[in-house]
Order: sequence, then structure tokens, then C-alpha cells
Amino acid sequence: MSARSARRAARAPHGTLAFVESPVQLLNVLEWAHLSTAHAPESAPGDLTLVVLAPTDPMTRGQLRRMAELARAEGHTVRWEEARGGTTAPFHTIGGLAGPLRRAARIVIGDPFSRYVQLLLTITRAQDLVVVDDGTATMEFISQLANGERLVRWHRRGGRPGPRDMVFMPVSASARRRLTPSPEGGRRVEVFSSMPIDAAPDGVRVTVNSFAWTRARFGPPRITKGADLVGTSLVETGVVDLDRYLDAVGALARTHGAARYFAHRRESAEKLHRLAVETGLQVIRPDLPLELIARRGPIGRTILSFPSTVVHTLPLALAGTEVKVAVMDIDPAWLTDKASPRAQGFLSGVTGTARDVHRLASILPADPAPGLPAQPTRQAAAPA
Repeated sequence: MSARSARRAARAPHGTLAFVESPVQLLNVLEWAHLSTAHAPESAPGDLTLVVLAPTDPMTRGQLRRMAELARAEGHTVRWEEARGGTTAPFHTIGGLAGPLRRAARIVIGDPFSRYVQLLLTITRAQDLVVVDDGTATMEFISQLANGERLVRWHRRGGRPGPRDMVFMPVSASARRRLTPSPEGGRRVEVFSSMPIDAAPDGVRVTVNSFAWTRARFGPPRITKGADLVGTSLVETGVVDLDRYLDAVGALARTHGAARYFAHRRESAEKLHRLAVETGLQVIRPDLPLELIARRGPIGRTILSFPSTVVHTLPLALAGTEVKVAVMDIDPAWLTDKASPRAQGFLSGVTGTARDVHRLASILPADPAPGLPAQPTRQAAAPA
């Protein structure tokens, strides 16, 4: 090969670059890579580099570091970027990633609503784009893409764009165009999801995430007799009133004899302290996404949840076990004045489209059901 041919080959797009900002996104990239390699060798990720755009909150960072260890054990390269480590951090991060972005043949992203990711998409020349789940937001992304709408997180829709939103609109519009398939231009878009997607935009390929990697690597879990409760960050995002949420958690725990509360990584320390004091629940901050924690065990025979991603993912991760997932709808009276006008409809859709889950009564009794203890017994935390 001549020197010119070698330089041309070096410049040719190659490899896969994945951008993740949360532990669940990283987990779903591993699931996508596993499925692509096992069942579709022609679309296998090849050289996969996972770029972690590190957030600042300690719990998310801890889970991301644990997930990065699992990714390295799978043979993937992990690049940790302190993308939010000061005012100049974004410039250093974007500058350092410009070369890899231009060389990558495929880009995988976990959050199409992320301004960071949207900015990075304006740099890449890759013709293959993959969106993996960032939870239930994937459902909203598909809907907005199909309708040609601007990309806005569901709990922020209905409000007027702020000054920063207005400034960023051209970048967001460019990202949406990049995420729109262009058969004539050779741009291909895949959505890898465990969410219910009935109608995808024209040209978008939907691949089902069945959590095959998780089931192959972990478990089956030891199942305990009691129930476990899964936390949500709906209070932190301003959707649900704090007092109403604590009342509902307490009622669920009393009614179903739950002992443990697996906190969402975004739940505040103050809220969790109050929850533990008022409900008697043992609060556990998982060091990995709940799908992996549940699959490793021990886990309760019943997992109780409010509308969230886990009502879709846990039945898949725990397929073949005796664990049941039960979901309780959010009562409209719990919503705050700041909640998006469409929050109730979105949350109801999350519950209504969940497969293999049991729907609980919309209003829970204030007193425990007959035969159940008034105060839950405590259990040991799940092992690290």
C-alpha cells in the first residue's frame, strides 16, 4: 500500500463512538453491543469506545464508574471525560473529541435531549446513528421526531422557552435533522429500546432490547418473601408534590409489607432522610442500575414502583424468575403547579403500555391491609 493510500485509509470512517451520561445509558450500550455482535455480525460495533460525559452528582458518578468497569471487562474502551468540571471543561472536552467524532463510522447516543450530545452531533460525519434508551424519555423522543417537533424533555413541555433555550435552538434543530434518516443521503438511524414503540418515524429502524446481556451475565437472583419499593425522581423534577409522594410511599409500604426502598440516583439526601424517618423503610442507594441489582439479588418477590422506566425494564431483566412487578399510577392530585400540562397523560401512558406488570389501585388505604404488619421488618442491603 502506498503512503497516500495508507493516509486515505486512516482517514476513512471506522469504529463506533458511544456517548453516555448516565449508568442506564451505559448499560443499554452494552446491551446493544451484545445483541449486535451475537445476532447481526454485519452490524457489530467493531472497535467500540464508550465516552462518559461525567456528571457532577456523586451517586451517578459512582454508578458510572462501576458500569465502566463492566464495559472494560467486556473488552470495550472507556474514555472518561470531566465534561462538567468547570467553565472551560466543555471547550476542552469538545476540542478533544472533535477528531474521534469526525473519524467514527457510527455514533451511539443515550440522550438525544442532552445539549452536550446535540452539540457533538453537529461535528460528526458518521452516517450510522444509534439511539439507546435513556428511560421513558425514548418514547417522547420517537413521538417528537415523527412529528417534526423540537426536542424537549416531556416534563418541560408546555412552558415557554427560556433565553438559553432560544440561543440553543439552532443546535437542537441541527441535531434533530441529524437524527432523521436520509436514505438518499445514506444516513441510517436505529433506536434500540425496551420501551413500547408502536409507530416509528419513516426510515427509523427499531431494535428490541430484551436485556439479554444482563440475563447472561447475572443471576438468577435469590428471591425473598417480602416486597421492595423503587424510588423515583418525580419530586426532584418538579412534577410531584413531596408530601403527597411521601404519603403514597408510606401507604404502599404498609399495604404490601415492603421493607426496602431502592433510591433513584437523583433523589435528594434530605428527601430520603425524611422518607426513612416517616415510613420506616430501609433506604438503599444502589451502586449499579436497578436492572443489575435486581438480577443479582437478593430481591423481593414483589417490586413496587410508580410510573418509571423500571416498569418496562425489570420484567425483561427478571424474565424466567418468580418476581412480579407492580405499578401504582400517579394521582392527578399529587402533581405540582409547576408540572407540565401533559405530565399526567405521559405518566399514565408509561403505566398503560407496560407489559407483564400488575396495576395497583389508584388510591391506597391509609391503614395496612388485614394481616400485614403496620411497620415493615428490615432486611439487609443488597450486596455490592
